[in-house]
Amino acid sequence: MPIPELRRWSIRLLILAALVAAAYFGWRTYSKPKPLEINVIEVGLGRVEATVANTRAGTVKPCRRAKLAPQGGGQIARLLVKEGDRVVAGQVLLELWNVDLAAQIRLAEEQVGTARAHRNEACAASQAARREAIRQQQLVAQGFVSTAAVDKVVSEADVREAACRAATAEIAAAETRVETARATFSRTVLKAPFAGIVAEVTGEQGEYSTPSPPGIPTPPAIDLIDDACLYVTAPIDEVDAPRIQVGLPARIALDAFPGQHFAGRVRRIAPYVLEVEKQARTVEVEVVFTDPKAAKTLLVGYSADAEVILESRNKVLRVPAHALLDGNKVLVLKDGKLEERRIELGLSNWEFSEVRSGLKNGEQVVTSLELEGVKAGVPAVVKSKQKP
Repeated sequence: MPIPELRRWSIRLLILAALVAAAYFGWRTYSKPKPLEINVIEVGLGRVEATVANTRAGTVKPCRRAKLAPQGGGQIARLLVKEGDRVVAGQVLLELWNVDLAAQIRLAEEQVGTARAHRNEACAASQAARREAIRQQQLVAQGFVSTAAVDKVVSEADVREAACRAATAEIAAAETRVETARATFSRTVLKAPFAGIVAEVTGEQGEYSTPSPPGIPTPPAIDLIDDACLYVTAPIDEVDAPRIQVGLPARIALDAFPGQHFAGRVRRIAPYVLEVEKQARTVEVEVVFTDPKAAKTLLVGYSADAEVILESRNKVLRVPAHALLDGNKVLVLKDGKLEERRIELGLSNWEFSEVRSGLKNGEQVVTSLELEGVKAGVPAVVKSKQKP
């Protein structure tokens, strides 16, 4: 083959080889899987707590609440408060018609005065009779009067003294009648047993108020709440109840104040398990607010959640709970690829888990586990990084 022809074939072969190489490079480039864009968090130090939370919504309740009603029935003569009023202990809230009972008190008090006057008269006569008896005894010694006359005078003095004692006893009886009349009168007057706020008033002036018969509940005349002291009662699953102790710290969260937490403390654990149909068996736990001033703006009846802190550790290596896979595993981004790592956990809650081994401070753990294709060995790049 001539040399020019050989050169042309060589050039064609070189061009063909270049095209094949370019095609192969392009195929490798475009067929290579594109790295996943993932969200990660850097493993770091922080606080981890072991907690127990209520299974259903709890309720904010007052430490004292009284549903008041007069002890007896009658017509409401004076209604001295309305809903929302603040009252002090001992303040009169409601009064039934009691003119007849007030008259009985006045009559009993007048009887006390009469009994005292009678006592003064009887005792004065007793003293006079006793002095006369003493004089007669002196005269009989001198022979001026007979013994029979002296005996009569002495007996008269004894009778007068007995009358004085009876009159004195009558005063005590009259004073007891006054106390009885006042007690009967007090049954028509409703007073605040403690300071608080009137939550509800049932009835109006002029209406008839009837006390609740035994076993038949009726609305109270006045519902009084002591909102100076509030607490949260929350149902805890019976499985978690044995781990809770009185005095443990707690966090209180309310739907009315999203993102805000109130410090609390376990005050009481019910000594029995609630058995409600179609619901899990629970134990009622009461949590009081550590700072009563922080609860001043809260309303009785707010729904609340109570999270009891069983144990806590500070400055420990931790990983978010939503980054954990089954079997205490996580996906770690290392050298551009995802690597599955088994870790040993310590304290855990719904937010963080303590890492005892298997991870180092600063390693990047995948948090976007819901993305399709996220698994060990897949190339990945960081889309968003969260600091610990």
